[in-house]
Amino acid sequence: MTISFKGAHFPRDVILHAVFFYLRFSVSYRDLEEILAERGVKVDHATLNRWIVKYAPLVADRARRQKRCCGRSWRMDETYVRVKGVWVYLYRAVDKHGKTLDFMLSERRSKAAATIFFARALEVNGLPRKIVIDKSGANTAGIKAINKMLKGFGCPVPIEMVRRKFLNNIIEQDHRFIKRRIRPMLGFKSFASASATLEGIEVAQMIRKGQFGLEICPFKQFAELAV
Repeated sequence: MTISFKGAHFPRDVILHAVFFYLRFSVSYRDLEEILAERGVKVDHATLNRWIVKYAPLVADRARRQKRCCGRSWRMDETYVRVKGVWVYLYRAVDKHGKTLDFMLSERRSKAAATIFFARALEVNGLPRKIVIDKSGANTAGIKAINKMLKGFGCPVPIEMVRRKFLNNIIEQDHRFIKRRIRPMLGFKSFASASATLEGIEVAQMIRKGQFGLEICPFKQFAELAV
């Protein structure tokens, strides 16, 4: 189903251009407000924020489901993000080639959060052969919980769990793009805004990695996900 822009006071392409530009490049809302004004589009920074919060998660959900198939050897890790002065956790997974599998912001680092993240990732990526993690007890417990559920569904072979930190270098390096983009933001004001923005940034990163197999410019790939 096409993402609806009904009721918006600006054309679809203007909104998507603004959203993509903010997610992909290191600009503030006020910088983007000025850039758009120079191109004849007068929109305030508060409206730009509302566009991100509303449309970025919708595009991200489509991106998670429409990306090319990824490998069955996963690398999973979480990184820290500041929201209202408090550190929260961005769960992320890539395959052994560095292609993004899934992402989820969580207020806690726990067995429950890890289990939800793994279940989300399995829903859109299928069953992995193995998952490489660090020595986090919460992530270990999450994989064990998933294997227990899979066994209950009749899956005869459990997901192999590998706890070797050096094998996770690929995802730790991949965190850098996300951290570099959010560093100028100096923290988020709300969890909802943080989650929406990070989901959109992940989509921009997936486009940069060529995960949709489209021979068109990055913005057009982003716009295609809204169709």
